[in-house]
Amino acid sequence: MNARTLTRQLTAAAAGLALLATTGCAATAGNTAPAPSSATAEAADVTYPLTLDHAMGPTTIDSQPKRVVALDPSYIDATLLLGAELVGFVQYRQDPDNPFAPYLGDVKDATKDAVNVGTMAEPNLEKILELEPDLIVSAKVRQEALYPQLAKIAPTIFSVSTGPTWKENVVFLGEALGKKGKAEKLVADYEARAKAVGDEILAKKPDATYSLVRFTGGDTARLYSSKSFIGEIMSDMGVPRPQGQPDSTEQIFVPLSQEQILGADADIVLVSAFTPDGAEGDASRSQKEKFTTNPLWNRLKGNILEVDDGTFLASVSIQGAHAVITDLAKQYGVDPHLP
Repeated sequence: MNARTLTRQLTAAAAGLALLATTGCAATAGNTAPAPSSATAEAADVTYPLTLDHAMGPTTIDSQPKRVVALDPSYIDATLLLGAELVGFVQYRQDPDNPFAPYLGDVKDATKDAVNVGTMAEPNLEKILELEPDLIVSAKVRQEALYPQLAKIAPTIFSVSTGPTWKENVVFLGEALGKKGKAEKLVADYEARAKAVGDEILAKKPDATYSLVRFTGGDTARLYSSKSFIGEIMSDMGVPRPQGQPDSTEQIFVPLSQEQILGADADIVLVSAFTPDGAEGDASRSQKEKFTTNPLWNRLKGNILEVDDGTFLASVSIQGAHAVITDLAKQYGVDPHLP
């Protein structure tokens, strides 16, 4: 089957598919995180052909992948972190002139040939085919319906999700790339740094606790749970949520009404809002104003810290987690233990 015929089949099969999407990353500034390395000729630490079991079943990868298309923001970050060549990515920030998050550092060289292949909801299959990738990576929660078409283009691997398993996903991609050892070390280095900074925060303030409230529009705000990205970072740092605060072991947040504002109190109350241009962002800004002008908001005893939504909520990556740690170390005035 030639590429043109396959393109027509893929495009037709994709038409009309309704796919899941999540909020895009917002910009952040002033964070220091490890700069992603450029593509290298590292020897694989596995033997190819490699058959990898994943959320959609087994996939065989014949040789060490070099050219990667990432259809989820966290896997964009992971691809750059592991030093593979990112040839295709989905749009996840609104600024077309700066498509990659600032917490990644200077990735101009590593991404100079990378192509925007559309949105998470509607990746362009023809563009992906033209890039001739060695590997396509994403999550079942993102593009499950497109998996059969993507798998015809190149070996395609999906994790189940991205948020709760963000550290495991780095190792998952690392194994596919023949860099599992490197991936495991990067995760271990992050965990060691998180603990070091957390230990200094607790030494300085033994009763430190945190909460994170996010505004996304609607009647209720979101109080992020122990299961969330920020929840896992803070757990790795050893900084707890206040005892008795509403929590969930199944969802990444619990709804918080205006009458429940005091339930968000903590030593430090992190506050973010999803504020893209347009109606969605306007709804979030309006909701935030309603909550923060409620008399109960002024009764919060904790230190309220506005944080970047794209970093603290949407990044779900090692680089994003490092940026969170840097911001918190600055807030508490402790050594950031920069890598």
